[in-house]
Amino acid sequence: MDDDFLAQAEDDLRTVEFIRAYLPQELKGKFTDDDLFYFIDLLADYYVESGLLEAEPDADGFVDIDTEAVAKAIAERAKKEKYGDFSAEDLLWVVQGELEFGEQE
Repeated sequence: MDDDFLAQAEDDLRTVEFIRAYLPQELKGKFTDDDLFYFIDLLADYYVESGLLEAEPDADGFVDIDTEAVAKAIAERAKKEKYGDFSAEDLLWVVQGELEFGEQE
């Protein structure tokens, strides 16, 4: 269990570093590393709860993800959980960065 926890923590750290580099300059100061870790957790929850992880890929092996809907959902959840008031437009960069990182793995 400890090895799994450490592997997940390392993966999350690399994801945060990738997203930080992926963000446009004007957004780099808008999100702390803690914010990015929080959004990674929300993204994982969203993928599970929405059924995206079980979705059938298309003929090319891809699953269509509406990144704008995902960004809107995590913005709403952050606000509901009183974590903060983030715009879906800004969070779209976080969602896209996390997906880009996942494609590199």
